[in-house]
Parts: sequence; C-alpha cells; structure tokens
Amino acid sequence: MAHITSEKEKHADISNSPSEKSNPSVKASTFPLELDENNDGKVKNAYFGSNQHHVFSTPKSLSHWTDVYEKSKYEGRHRFDPQLQWSPSEEKRLLRKLDLRIMLWVWIMFSSLDLIRNINRAVSDKLLPELGMNTNDFNNGQTIYFFTFLAAELPGGLISKKIGPDVMTPIAIVCWGTICACQSLITSRTGYYVTRAILGLAQGGFIPEMVLYLSYFYKANELPIRLSVFYTVIPLTQIIGSLLAAGFLEMRGISDWSGWRWLFLLEGVMSIVVGILSFFFMPASVTQTSEILRGKAQWLHGKTGWFTPREEGILVNRILRDDPSKGDMNNRQHVDLRGLWNALKDIDLWPIYMLGVLAFLPYQPTANYLSLTLSTLGYTTFESNMLAIPGFILFFLNILFIVWLSEKVNERLILAAWSNIWMLPFFIGIVAIPKSTSYWVRYALLTCINGIPYTHAILVAMISRNANSVGTRAVGTAIYNMSYQFGSIAAANIYRNDDKPYYYNGNKILLGICCANIGLFGLTKLYYVKRNQRKAKAWNKLTEDEKVNYIATTKDTGMQKLNVVFAH
Repeated sequence: MAHITSEKEKHADISNSPSEKSNPSVKASTFPLELDENNDGKVKNAYFGSNQHHVFSTPKSLSHWTDVYEKSKYEGRHRFDPQLQWSPSEEKRLLRKLDLRIMLWVWIMFSSLDLIRNINRAVSDKLLPELGMNTNDFNNGQTIYFFTFLAAELPGGLISKKIGPDVMTPIAIVCWGTICACQSLITSRTGYYVTRAILGLAQGGFIPEMVLYLSYFYKANELPIRLSVFYTVIPLTQIIGSLLAAGFLEMRGISDWSGWRWLFLLEGVMSIVVGILSFFFMPASVTQTSEILRGKAQWLHGKTGWFTPREEGILVNRILRDDPSKGDMNNRQHVDLRGLWNALKDIDLWPIYMLGVLAFLPYQPTANYLSLTLSTLGYTTFESNMLAIPGFILFFLNILFIVWLSEKVNERLILAAWSNIWMLPFFIGIVAIPKSTSYWVRYALLTCINGIPYTHAILVAMISRNANSVGTRAVGTAIYNMSYQFGSIAAANIYRNDDKPYYYNGNKILLGICCANIGLFGLTKLYYVKRNQRKAKAWNKLTEDEKVNYIATTKDTGMQKLNVVFAH
C-alpha cells in the first residue's frame, strides 16, 4: 500500500502526466514515493527517509493525523515528532535490535505451534493401528482440527486485538502445550477427535495475531522478509521435529508406553515452557518494553526497558511515516461491529482470500502424508522421519529466496504463482509413473513437491499492505488465514483409504487444482492493475486544491481512498 496525496503535500501522484515525464527532477527531489511508468500504480520506492518530506510535512496533514492519534489514544503518540531526524545507520542498528528481540521470539513461539500441530511423525509410529484407525479416520481428525482452528481465527484475533497479543499469546501457548501433552493419554478414535478439536481452538488466531503484532514494529517493505523468516518455521521445525522424533519414538516400551505417547508428552512440555517464557519476552509495543509483567521483569529488561527515548521516537516515527494509518487504533482497542463490517465488505481483498483457499491446497496432502506414505511403502519409522528432511531443507531455501526476490524486483503475484508452477511438473510425473516404478523415484518427486517455493508470506504481506487501517488489517489477516484453513479442510480429504499407497486419484485432483491456480494468480494480478488504473483516472481528474480537500474530508476508508494504490 502506498499513500499518494497532492504535490502541495510533497506526496506522489499516481498520474503519468507529460509534465512529470518532462521534469523527472521534480519527482526525484520532492516525492518520497516513486511509481513506475506504466501507470499500474506499482510502488518502486516506498521508503521515507528521516530527512525527506513525508506525510506529516504540511500543517493540514499534520493536524489531521495528530487528531487521529489523540482520539485513538495510540500508545506511541507521546513519541510522535514530525521534526525528528535520524541517520540510516541508527535505523539499521535499531532494526537489528528488533530482529533479535521481537522477530526471534515470534519465530520461537510459532515453532511451538508447528511442532505439535503436525502429527505425521506420530502417525509413522503406529498411532493409527494402535487406536484402531485407518486413513479415513486420520482425515476426519485433521478435518476436525482445521475446522476448529478456522472457527477460532477471527474470534481469537479480535480478542487479541482487545487484550493485546502480549497477553493473549502466552496464555494460548500454555493451553495448546497442555492439550498436546494430554494427547499422550488417548486410547480411542474418540479421544483423538476430541483432542484435535480442542487443539485447533487453542491455536486458531495465533498466525493473524502475529502478523498484526509484527506490523507494529516493521515497515511495509520490511514485513515480507520477516514473514518469510516467520514461515521458515514450517521446514525448520519439521527438521528439528524429525530429529527429536527419531529419539523420542525410540522410547517405546518405557513405562509400557508407545513411542508416539512419549512424543506427544515431551513436545507438549516444550510448548508449555515457551508459553511461560513468552510472558516475559513479549512487549506490547516499542514504547512499552519496561511494562512487561508490570515491570516485574527488570532483571531482563532494565528499569527503562529496551530502548532509550530517542530510540523509541525513531521506531515510532519511522513506522508512522511509512504508513500513518498504523496509529489509527491503540493496541488495546477492539474492532467494533462497524469496523468488522467495513473490513468484511472490502471486496478488494477478496481475490487474495480466494488465493488463500486454493493456492497451497495441492502441497498440503503430500506434506501431511509423506511420513505415512513412506512407512506404507516399506521404510522404517526412523527412515520415514529422516527421509522427510531433504524436502524441508529445499522448502527452507526456496521460501527465503522467493520472498527476497519478490521485494527485490517489486513483484508479488507473478512470483507468488511460482509456487504452483514449481509443483506442476512433479505432479505430472507422480501421476504418470506406473506402480512398478522404483520407490526412490516416487520419493524424489514427493520431496520436490514438498520443497515448494512457499509464497504464503507474500500473500499475507499483501493483506497487511493493502489494508490501510489497523482494524482492516486485524480482520483481513484473520479472514485470509481462515481462507487458508478452508483449503486445508479440503486438502485433508483428498487422499482416501481406498486410494493408498500411491494415491493416483488424489494426485490427479491436485494436478488439476495446480493448473487452475496458475490462471487464478494471473486473473488476480489483472484485477489489481485495473483497479489502480481506475483509481488513478479518478484521482487525476481532481485539481490540486480538490486533492487536498479530499484527503482532509473524505469519508472513504481503507483502500477505498482514491489516494492509495494496491500493492500487487
């Protein structure tokens, strides 16, 4: 998302007028935003330097946003200073500090979720036969989990917005760690279903909470890279989980317990520890680091917190100059019914929601069933867990590269489509090879599918960028993740018991969805290009005075404003 106001406010215009082309020095010297020259509203440079003109450079704009921050009781308003200047080296140093103190712990918390939500390692250790279950029963349990996870997404996100993720998240982690440990006691299919349902309720809402939480600390052009790091949890936790499982599952027989029971118990205890520590390690905002546990953690944070007053000022003002809407609500302010409705009816976000349902559906069955498939093909429990690791390593490398490339070339949807383009030839191969093909060939194809360039981070960052308000961002990220869970529910029921172990019918369905997704990415790209062009046309019809008046008086909200463009 990029704000565009008038020339009087030193903001970029989304026009592509001859006057701009004939005088490029004007754009270079006065506009902090550069747009490309094909009039599709694509931002080339969205960085506001501390010594440049910015959104608060004019009295009228400053007065408007100051009033917004006071009315919302924005937690960083006491550090809001339009005159504050800082050097790039100061900002870079503070960014490293945020990565170490905020991003690292968010990564660890997500690891505690992903470690226990993926039960394929337990399934590889005879969980299904010992509970009298088959593949269809396993699918039903996964469907129940995804459904309750989905049902908790929006309520969990809204509760977190009200009480703060720094309060909500540690409680949730302790809860899901306890539930995971209780899975070690199940003795029947019913127990399996019940614990999967409760686990989904406990974990739902965490991911949108963390996306919103990270947006408090990082600018729009910094968030996608951090989200790519965030999603490296998936491959790295599976690698770590496979290594842990190799040891935990060998505990079979101790106290007459199966290995999968020890696995559930120990993974649950690990999550409980992370949840307890999160009470100490999660600040509510950059200006509230000394208030963790009401200041009782001074041994960890010091009497004044992590940042000096100047550092807090830099961190607050750099965020607001990048996106002033990030202060239109405080971090203990709930999204009311009107705000919820406005976010839900924002149809410009719906194409991304549709991608959330379908884009990664082909990947999920192969990933969830890999260990079970390998075990069915004759590999031992240990071999099945170890053979999953190469795919996770490829996944890790691909996700970092694709998101880095997306920001480097300033292209999102086309590169996001690469996830399905990558999978297409491998699905063709796995559908075409005969049953007599070597297991190692089948394993190689499955590994390549599981090494997908996972572009989920690009789409999540698009929701955050295109929200243009804290309320819409909170609701939009939750709805997007709900969309993803709808896809997960469908994915959990594609591989059927009568189709194992090669799942030819299921893979044909996944191949068809993969082809359709490539076309869907292209249509979504076209939609946002056309929307930006229509907004540009309406904006350019206004005179300079009308533009200034529009910005000060408009009732349009979020991305309905004419002076902002969609990132795509």
